[in-house]
Amino acid sequence: MLITPGKLLSAINNPDDLKKLDQIQLVQLCEELRQFIVDNVSVYGGHFGASLGVVELTVALHYVYNTPYDQLVWDVGHQAYGHKILTGRRDDFYSNRVYKGISGFPKRKESIYDTFGVGHSSTSISAALGMAMASKYQGIEDKQHVAIIGDGALTGGMAFEALNHAGVSDTNLLIILNDNCMSIDPNVGALKDYLTDITTSKTYNRFKDDVWNLLGKLSTIGKSAQEIVSKVETGLKSALLGQSNLFESLNLRYFGPVDGHDVDHMVAVLRDLKQIKGPKILHCITTKGKGYGPAEKGNATTWHAPGTFDKITGEIHKKVYDKPQAPKYQDVFGYTLVELAKSNDKIIGITPAMPSGSSMNMMMMEMPDRAFDVGIAEQHAVTFSAGLATQGLVPFCNIYSSFMQRAYDQVIHDVCIQNLPVNFCLDRAGFAGADGPTHHGAYDIAFFRCIPNMIVAAPMNESELRNLMYTAQLPRKGQAFSIRYPRGQGVMPNWKTPFEEIKVGTGRKIKEGEELAILTIGHIGNYAVDVCEKLLKQGIHIGHYDLRFAKPLDETLLHEVFTKYSKIITIEDGCIQGGIGSAVLEFMADNNYSAQLKRLGIPDLIIEHGEQLELHKECGFDPEGIEQSVLIMLERAKVVA
Repeated sequence: MLITPGKLLSAINNPDDLKKLDQIQLVQLCEELRQFIVDNVSVYGGHFGASLGVVELTVALHYVYNTPYDQLVWDVGHQAYGHKILTGRRDDFYSNRVYKGISGFPKRKESIYDTFGVGHSSTSISAALGMAMASKYQGIEDKQHVAIIGDGALTGGMAFEALNHAGVSDTNLLIILNDNCMSIDPNVGALKDYLTDITTSKTYNRFKDDVWNLLGKLSTIGKSAQEIVSKVETGLKSALLGQSNLFESLNLRYFGPVDGHDVDHMVAVLRDLKQIKGPKILHCITTKGKGYGPAEKGNATTWHAPGTFDKITGEIHKKVYDKPQAPKYQDVFGYTLVELAKSNDKIIGITPAMPSGSSMNMMMMEMPDRAFDVGIAEQHAVTFSAGLATQGLVPFCNIYSSFMQRAYDQVIHDVCIQNLPVNFCLDRAGFAGADGPTHHGAYDIAFFRCIPNMIVAAPMNESELRNLMYTAQLPRKGQAFSIRYPRGQGVMPNWKTPFEEIKVGTGRKIKEGEELAILTIGHIGNYAVDVCEKLLKQGIHIGHYDLRFAKPLDETLLHEVFTKYSKIITIEDGCIQGGIGSAVLEFMADNNYSAQLKRLGIPDLIIEHGEQLELHKECGFDPEGIEQSVLIMLERAKVVA
């Protein structure tokens, strides 16, 4: 089902076409662009509220700036749908986030208008500053560089590092702060309160109209422009006197706040700001979900990425099942953490800005004094957890596997070197699906397995997740404890099983076999169960072992495997290099075993977006791929014999 764009939008294949419009037509174009996004996402799904919130800003940016010569850098990229549609991808937009279709995020190899690939937050200012500094070094004075960052992403430490550098850079850089009081969940922390103070300041707003009237004259002032700029700056500083403007203190010229949904005013402001040299920040106030009533009035977190929905009623489509379904792993984590915390008053929950996505919100609602959303700040989340652990508390730090990469130094330096018992629950481990390579949790087994004082585990089902969490909260001598689990549903509709301690470093035998054994870790082991059952019906008996721990390995179990089986296949929803297969190979070499061993997992490639099963199939460890690997190994054995 292809969505038909409106009259103006249908004629825009690139920003040059946009510039042919009279400015008075931009309001209608914004309406058409907003409707096109609503129509597409309601049918095909995707991120929603963020893109609707920047429609006017997006149109104004491409109308005023000479993109792609002038460079726009979108932070995170949830809000870049309008940008994609206006830059040649309108007719392909139906394939957004679909396997082999266009990416849900800006991507350099997809378009020359995507100047920087994104997906993780807080990177835009650094990237745009690097581009601006390159232009300065090359003597290019007319090129503009714009970073568009949300107030949620601004809570990330990397954004502050970049602001600090930008203020002394003397570069042609504009930072647009898209302030909607949201990331995915509502924003938290002192910065949120500070921005609220700016936007509601009566002192500031008494000066705002006069200041912007002065700014609006810049394009006609000519030689007196510098004098006007000085008045603008003086007026703003005076207006904010006593409020100590954060951005001004970092030597960034601050303008705003302005209405980000007034496209005419945004065009005028951006035109004038182009004439002001040096680093500057424009504070825009927007509304997530703007222009679509259910998203504006409803739960902004729900409408961040609602899936498909009825665009008339706003009813989000839900699958109807004829039998009980297994829960999502994240919900098993959330319920279990609350259950454990009720019996262990030392347990504390921590998440970096993902309370809903990780289901930490369950504990935050029931025990608000014991669960913390620390903002988009993974590094802080880890070291904050380490500080809690030094005082005898039991922190459960829940971070998406992909985002844990951002706090690797803190895991090593602040947790493992000090041998502190911090528990890491890594959500979205393995392929994350439609969000693509920036969100795939491909590397955590490999990068945690090499750290001393670290336990690395993965449950095969919901009961195992509960038991690993129960084990992790029991007293132990130091050592961090990592538990990884995938995005999506488990396999057990009746998952609320009694807690049982699991001895650290022990796996389990799922099925006895002959000649060939499959070794798995984590949820992907359920594929192996299905394959074993299917092959058994063909008279093929293969063994299956759930290793459960990547570190420490169950050496007793592995001695049994290498003594009994001559052919072994390892399977993991993680990178092959350095993963569980590598660990088994190391064990085989260290103990002088000889076996034919094949590793299945994510190859040494960047795998794009798609449904999880599609990506498993692409990498050869879907059920069919596993079965084929088994048969090939056995057929080779028969040929040799």
